Amino acid sequence: MRTVLLAVFIYLFIPCISHTQTPDNNALEKGMNLLETKVYTDKENERILRQYEGLRVADVSDGLDRAGLPGVGLVDPAIHPDWVDRENLSHCIRGIALTVRYVPTQRPDRPAPGEDFSRWEGNFYNAYSSEAFTSIIRPGHVIVIDDVEEKDIGSIGSNNILGWHKRGAVGVVTDASARDTDEVALEKVPLYLLRKGRGIRPGRNEIESVNRPMEIGGVLVCPGDVVVADGDGVVIVPRGVAEEVAKYAQAVLKEDKAGRRALYESLEMPLDKTVQ
Repeated sequence: MRTVLLAVFIYLFIPCISHTQTPDNNALEKGMNLLETKVYTDKENERILRQYEGLRVADVSDGLDRAGLPGVGLVDPAIHPDWVDRENLSHCIRGIALTVRYVPTQRPDRPAPGEDFSRWEGNFYNAYSSEAFTSIIRPGHVIVIDDVEEKDIGSIGSNNILGWHKRGAVGVVTDASARDTDEVALEKVPLYLLRKGRGIRPGRNEIESVNRPMEIGGVLVCPGDVVVADGDGVVIVPRGVAEEVAKYAQAVLKEDKAGRRALYESLEMPLDKTVQ
């Protein structure tokens, strides 16, 4: 019985599935990903996101507790919203993770003597530090970027984030920096970041992978996981428990709204969208 329960736990709670067979040395020497990426259809993603409508980070955190996963998915609070809309709460995110990883480059950080800077910069973007993930952005995606925290790199700026938003991304989360943050705030594209940056990508980083399991803010993020973010921070819900967590979280939210609405009414405060 214990073996069966353990198998069920692994199936439900570990969405990034490991290879079951031991790889041979030749395969390992060539490089191998040992966690598989599970792909979900647009219809599956839409169904999950309907269950997360209106949920707050606090509700989802409580839902994870009730599902037996206390503390799981809580991203380092140092990763915070770049801007906050106190009236309409348009900075809040509820979406499906599309993951991207950039790593420090070992290539020269400047053109060769006599080489045109613009030519070098353009080639670096195209050949090494591209945005290869752009073509697979779907409505409801949250682009989660594991970048080089230690360097001043503005991998995210007001131009590209707006382009991602146009393709359907509902927000961006990064464990590093972004630039043009004043303009991003005016554009009202939800952005959660570690710090503000200024530098460009060429000579600083390279793209390593797209839609692979990765770590951000101390949390494992798998493609297809649910991302919820608001003024309290960011939480990642493993896809295998996303429906169960949403059910618990919606119950928490319903009870909270009822209690606060009663207080609003007793204080003769106008009802805002958070209690309606």
